[in-house]
Amino acid sequence: MKPTLFVLAAGMGSRYGGLKQLDGLGPNGETIMDYSIYDAIKAGFGKVVFVIRPSFEKDFKAVVVDKFKDLIDTAIVFQEISSVPKGSTYSPEREKPWGTNHAVLMGKGVINEPFAVINADDFYGQESFAILADFLRSVEGKQNEYCMVGYRVGNTLSESGAVSRGVCVVDQNGLLENVVERTHIEENVGTIHYLDEKGKEVALYPNTPVSMNMWGFTPDYFDYSEKFFKEFLVEHGQELKSEFYIPLAVNNLIVQKQASCKVLDTPSKWFGVTYAEDRSQVVLKINELVRKGIYPEKLFK
Repeated sequence: MKPTLFVLAAGMGSRYGGLKQLDGLGPNGETIMDYSIYDAIKAGFGKVVFVIRPSFEKDFKAVVVDKFKDLIDTAIVFQEISSVPKGSTYSPEREKPWGTNHAVLMGKGVINEPFAVINADDFYGQESFAILADFLRSVEGKQNEYCMVGYRVGNTLSESGAVSRGVCVVDQNGLLENVVERTHIEENVGTIHYLDEKGKEVALYPNTPVSMNMWGFTPDYFDYSEKFFKEFLVEHGQELKSEFYIPLAVNNLIVQKQASCKVLDTPSKWFGVTYAEDRSQVVLKINELVRKGIYPEKLFK
């Protein structure tokens, strides 16, 4: 059985101001997500599931899904505020869904095989998809063995300003111990550093692994997530902006010794549009990859 790619795209409507502004960055108007799906097909994924908001289903199918339908199996699931476990309650004033791990939970009814999770608007690179697909094939039929693609922090910086990253603490067996959110990471005079809680600069090695929200799970993860989400809503359900993130659930499982998460090193350079000024750099980087023959000029004929 081939692994599935689960694409988190529910934030698109708000983040891009509507699907009509899905940014064409490749030579023929390809989006970052197009490159991810191209890489996933090449790596041997057998299905793509998109999680979106119901409000843009029609546009999303026309603009995004139709171009892939003859190349790979596709499915759409929806993330809504009201998608909560039976018996759970939350504030009626809540305006946004519950974050990335809530989005992952929406795949429970359609994913029955090992699966990868990615953001729709991050460029991850071909090597990362190949490494991730290999791992997912190796855990077919198993449980409680997950992974995260760990990007070298030096390969994830923006030339336009400081960034925040989930810095990974990894044990001697290459297993994730936890993810610590660090802010204001940037390179200055050849040294990468972040600002700690006291505003002090702390150096980071360029190869320090960071999470860019590229994960691999087996389907048992859905049951754990549902249990944690029920507990999360008891504690935070009346808050208007609290979010149920993937690292929160994974950290819980690691602390409780219920699952392990292998950190997979990748040489890929991550890039995305963190700042408006990043856009031109992303266009240049994609054009360079096309020039080198890593991608065809037109991804999908």
